[in-house]
Amino acid sequence: MQTLHASTPDDYAAALAAHPRLLVDYYKDDCPGCKMLDMSLAKFAASEGAAGVALLKVKMETIGEDFFRNLGLRQTPTLALFKDGNEAARLPGFQAPPQIAQAVAAHFAAADAG
Repeated sequence: MQTLHASTPDDYAAALAAHPRLLVDYYKDDCPGCKMLDMSLAKFAASEGAAGVALLKVKMETIGEDFFRNLGLRQTPTLALFKDGNEAARLPGFQAPPQIAQAVAAHFAAADAG
């Protein structure tokens, strides 16, 4: 699983356009749940289900609180799944590796990994 980082709204938009199967991790530095989600994502990245999926890390302190508010984000961590640039699911709070795998399988099953 390829990991990308968005520092600006333009980086964010470019990643959505470039990756048909994209997990977006919205996080903050001082968030214990975000650190736990990082560990879950690392475990998921090592699984077969992560093939063809890219991960975009979006840090609130870097991209700005207004950007988060404009997306309707109410908490960190929040994990969103984007299929062909459209949000397919939003998972607020900590997610265990099996929960991530289940959401990816459910929402990206019909997507072509190519």
